[in-house]
Amino acid sequence: MHARLVRSAAVAISAVGTLAWAPAASALSSEPTPSASAAPAETSAQEAGSVEITKKDPEGQTLPGAAFLLLDSAGQEAGSGKTDAQGRLAFPDLEPGIYRLKETDSGSPLHGVVADQDVIITPGATTRLTITDPFKAATVLLQAKDDKTGQLLPGATVNIGTGTSTLLTLTTGPKGTASGELPVSSRKTEFWVKEIKAPAGYDLYKPSHTFAAGPGAPVTVTVTNAKKITDPKPEPSEKPTHKPTPSPSSPEKPSSGTSEATPPAKVRPTPDTDSSTVAATPVGDSTPTGSLARTGADATPWLIGGAAVLIAIGGSSLLLARHNRPSTRADRSSNS
Repeated sequence: MHARLVRSAAVAISAVGTLAWAPAASALSSEPTPSASAAPAETSAQEAGSVEITKKDPEGQTLPGAAFLLLDSAGQEAGSGKTDAQGRLAFPDLEPGIYRLKETDSGSPLHGVVADQDVIITPGATTRLTITDPFKAATVLLQAKDDKTGQLLPGATVNIGTGTSTLLTLTTGPKGTASGELPVSSRKTEFWVKEIKAPAGYDLYKPSHTFAAGPGAPVTVTVTNAKKITDPKPEPSEKPTHKPTPSPSSPEKPSSGTSEATPPAKVRPTPDTDSSTVAATPVGDSTPTGSLARTGADATPWLIGGAAVLIAIGGSSLLLARHNRPSTRADRSSNS
């Protein structure tokens, strides 16, 4: 409105022949005129990212033909493919975010697949991953046999390992066999096997046995056991139902700690002999027929005792004889 008034006044002045200067700025509106800098700016899109995979095995060799699947945060497929001859696979032009990487095939009969993992994609950057596929485990068949007959034996327990580590423990079942999976770290791994429990009735197989196994390949391990050698126990003799009576040919031996009692030998005095020379004569032969003669050591005390009695009797008789001799001489004198 103000601009219109200014222009009207200028026209009126010119009409009357009077020139007047009117500033041009006064003809501009007081409302700001929109400029290009005031226009709303458009939002620019975020730069895409990518992921690059390198596939290897535990020995460091690259693995071609490994298949992978990439899923976005919503679980939708964002990419898939296989590693090339150099073991590489790339997923370009990915929106920044978190993805799920799944290995669906190792591409090798000797290798297994790794577990799923998360991958973070950042704007304008490449996420590089090195994935190592493990070797497939070897299948072990354990057998325990008799070293002579080859019969399979149940109840044998062995440890299998490498270096100082025990990796597997197996016990043979009723058929004398056992099986399990043995993890391997190379295409040819050396293992040891040691028996820690022998089958019943057999000796422990003490030496350590070694063998080699490869990834994904079956291997048979055999331990042999020898039967235990035991001394035969003597059979118990039958106990007698009654106490045997000693026969003359086999006299019973006296028990320890007791002396054998020998009956005293009966002696018979011999008439008209001096008491100092009388010998003790046993009545009858007390030695059994067919047995060894006694030495007389057992009868010695009795013989000594008998001799002492005879000496005492002889001495008494001698004293009586001497006592009676004077009276006899006196009688002879009176008679004469």
